Amino acid sequence: MGFRKPLDGGWGWVIVIVSFFTQFLCYGSPLAVGVLYVEWLDAFGEGKGKTAWVGSLANGIGLLASPVCSICVSSFGARPVAIFSGFMVAGGLMMSSFAPNIYFLYISYGIVVGLGCGLLYTATVTITCHYFDKRRGLALGLISTGSSVGLFIYAALQRELIDLYGLDGCLLIVGALSLNILACGSLMRPLESSSSPPPEKTCVDKVPDQYFVYREKEKTVEENISILEKGYVDGKCMNHVSDYKQEGVLAKSVLSSINVNEKDSYKKKVVEQTNFCKQLAKRKWQLYLNYWEETMVLFKNKVFSALFVAILLFDIGGFPPSLLMEDVARSASINEDDYHMPLISILGIMTAVGKLTLGILADFKWVNTLYLYVTTLLMTGVALFAIPFAKSYLTLAMLSGFLGFLTGNWSIFPYVTTKTVGIEKLTHAYGVLMFFAGLGNSLGPPIVGWFYDWTQEYDTAFYFSGFCVLLGGFLLLLAALPCWNACTNQSSKLPPNTYSYKVASSA
Repeated sequence: MGFRKPLDGGWGWVIVIVSFFTQFLCYGSPLAVGVLYVEWLDAFGEGKGKTAWVGSLANGIGLLASPVCSICVSSFGARPVAIFSGFMVAGGLMMSSFAPNIYFLYISYGIVVGLGCGLLYTATVTITCHYFDKRRGLALGLISTGSSVGLFIYAALQRELIDLYGLDGCLLIVGALSLNILACGSLMRPLESSSSPPPEKTCVDKVPDQYFVYREKEKTVEENISILEKGYVDGKCMNHVSDYKQEGVLAKSVLSSINVNEKDSYKKKVVEQTNFCKQLAKRKWQLYLNYWEETMVLFKNKVFSALFVAILLFDIGGFPPSLLMEDVARSASINEDDYHMPLISILGIMTAVGKLTLGILADFKWVNTLYLYVTTLLMTGVALFAIPFAKSYLTLAMLSGFLGFLTGNWSIFPYVTTKTVGIEKLTHAYGVLMFFAGLGNSLGPPIVGWFYDWTQEYDTAFYFSGFCVLLGGFLLLLAALPCWNACTNQSSKLPPNTYSYKVASSA
């Protein structure tokens, strides 16, 4: 099915608004889980590494399941997936209010909420990319700020709700708020199909019709036999059926009434049906093999391979501050009276600013989005190295704001991916990359927590985090310098079924 050219406006702005609020409602609590993390430490008395799995799963499981999420969005559309995922997020949050132990939270908050967020993220990004082309960077920047604004508001909101209603009441109220995702999802109208006639169905698409045709023909023969047994031939009623049956005449008349050619034709159809089922199984298996073959082709490109390493290392090192910054301040014995605003709120609002700013920059023709992304990685690594030296609320607040702004590079990552593989392969390539991002999100906070349990301080943990992010940034930079323009020159020589990787000069 073909789609019209992206509108770059019109109903696309409605898509931007509802996608913004969808990410606001679904990611507000998981990204601000640092407030809940401190409460869970006191409630269940588990180690920091063990407790950190709850927040890391909530933010990582959806990305780990990105290939599955991409298939769901491609198969069912953004609107049905968004509505279904709204129930998942709301239900998971409400279930978490009844958690008797930390293991229950792994399922209810970590897996159920996390998977719902992953489905919603894929749906919002995909439908926004369909509606926008020239203003895609701005549109992606706007919708991605929804999660950051949610982090800013939910950090203070959850703390206030915990003071008023306790941890359980807080989760129930936040879960009820998430039901508004259903209203947002209902407005995600898919882009209308083009006026051109739909392409001819493939053999696999025609399977149900052909199958039922065979079944109908087979059924027709059986009905004919049944009719003959009842005494009807060519619409005329035969008299004295009972006498014929008694004398065995009916059986002979039935056999003689069926033409030999019709019997052979029926047998041929049965054989055709059997062979068709075998061919169908082979075709389905071939489609499965083609998917993995196309995935391997993606990894043959140095830039794409470096992207997956960079996003993995970035999330291992760059995600923990958003989860653990509150506990870092508490471990540094900072007086609570010095708190003018939760550190997570500062990180969240600056992430929103960073996403919007970087998204706008990505639309300028003179900006190379890949090098812009590499710059944010390298600066994030330096900021992580500075966290162990921050011993006051002011310095931690400044570092939180700086890290938040750089974390806004999430808004340009889909843009980089789209310019690399094209809009046609965005869902496939982006799903693969988000799988590794989810792996990093899931491993980062527990690793930092285990470092603390081992050393009883966060310094070593953040040195490790900074090293991971810097390594990813340098690897991506090295891969980009010799290959980015080379891929552009070679794209015209590639076979038709091979992906071409090029940076848009207008990016």
